[in-house]
Amino acid sequence: MNIERASNLILRNVRIVDPLSGVDKITSIHIVDGSIKAIGSSLSAAKGAVVRECEGMVAAPGFFDMHVHLREPGFEHKETVETGCMSAAAGGFTGVSCMPNTNPAIDDESVVRMIRAKARDAVGGLVDVHPIAAVSLGRKGERLAPLAELAAAGAVAFTDDGDPVHDAEIMRRALEYASMFNKPIIQHAQDMPMTRGGVMNEGFCSTELGLPGMPGAAEDVVIARDITLSGYTGGQYHVAHMSTGGAVELIRMAKSRGLRVTCEVTPHHFVLTDDAVRTFDTNTKMNPPLRSADDVAAILAGLKDGTIDVIATDHAPHSYDEKQVEYQAAPFGIIGLETAIGLTMTALVHKKVITIERMVQLLSVNPRAILHLPEIRVTEGSMANLTLFHPDEQWVVDPSRFYSRSRNTPFGGSSLKGRPVGAINNGVVFFHPHSAAS
Repeated sequence: MNIERASNLILRNVRIVDPLSGVDKITSIHIVDGSIKAIGSSLSAAKGAVVRECEGMVAAPGFFDMHVHLREPGFEHKETVETGCMSAAAGGFTGVSCMPNTNPAIDDESVVRMIRAKARDAVGGLVDVHPIAAVSLGRKGERLAPLAELAAAGAVAFTDDGDPVHDAEIMRRALEYASMFNKPIIQHAQDMPMTRGGVMNEGFCSTELGLPGMPGAAEDVVIARDITLSGYTGGQYHVAHMSTGGAVELIRMAKSRGLRVTCEVTPHHFVLTDDAVRTFDTNTKMNPPLRSADDVAAILAGLKDGTIDVIATDHAPHSYDEKQVEYQAAPFGIIGLETAIGLTMTALVHKKVITIERMVQLLSVNPRAILHLPEIRVTEGSMANLTLFHPDEQWVVDPSRFYSRSRNTPFGGSSLKGRPVGAINNGVVFFHPHSAAS
């Protein structure tokens, strides 16, 4: 991966979309030593400056994926902090939060510090990595992890992702204690007894294919309980990778009551339905599973009306051998960092479900706000933390060109409109070599 220093760079004729500053205009940006020195349409080429012609491109506050699996420690054959950061940069992300279902789990402050140290050395420090620690020791749901120590070490939230916090008393205590450190509890909402043995959405398609199903109600009942607990404790609660229409309605009602409740959806849950499983491609197997067309329609409505706060990828790398087995034996999960912008532009912006400004809110502004990270603005004097993408570039997804260590995506061969071009952060710049725009 070719990383350069952003020491003297001009982005000429780029469209800045910055919702926090209320800016949407075509102009030029001069970056010196990682900081935005000047913004203006009449900028002339400074001595020694590298000039990038950016006509047709968008510069937005750096995108942040609050739900990725970097797999390190313990599963480095799938992904590492280094390769995960490379994949993030290639996808246009300048920051990620990594989940704690590692081995050992991120339930000790030493693991938090190790991941943060590795991230500082990865890809020249281009991608900020903010670990999310476990709610319970070993993610077993039995005893709370040392939340205070984990927060002090740099954990930005707590979750047992991959497994739900099933015990209501554990969830109640987690919401109470996490609020002392102003951290959210993130829930993988799944009633395990209802989904035991399931490999896809329960419905007509699962019946026809003869595959055991996972009912959408298994997601809804956990969210309903947790919303009650959030209201009772006043704790901050966030639903990960939400997938059902019922869940969208529950979040909508919780917000109408003024509760501290937010949620995220993934591109695969607003692009694909359970009908995709008919191929028996194990890259259509994820948890929560691909749902019905009615669920997808509800998610699109939630994205449009503001009920849904965040688009996150749930980037879940698996090795080739792990996925090349029969459907029921394959692990859940797909990668998503390098296709997120293309899928969002193609399925949402170009179909006029949302605007580009709303896309920036979902991929940059809101995830940082939920995790209480500093706001990113594209203004003179601020550090350059930018995602560059071309909203109209057509490209075909080729997993063999991914920077991730894994290739498990159902979108190989898909034609998308909208592509990441580059990422700038911490004085470092990356331009995607495979983008025509770069």
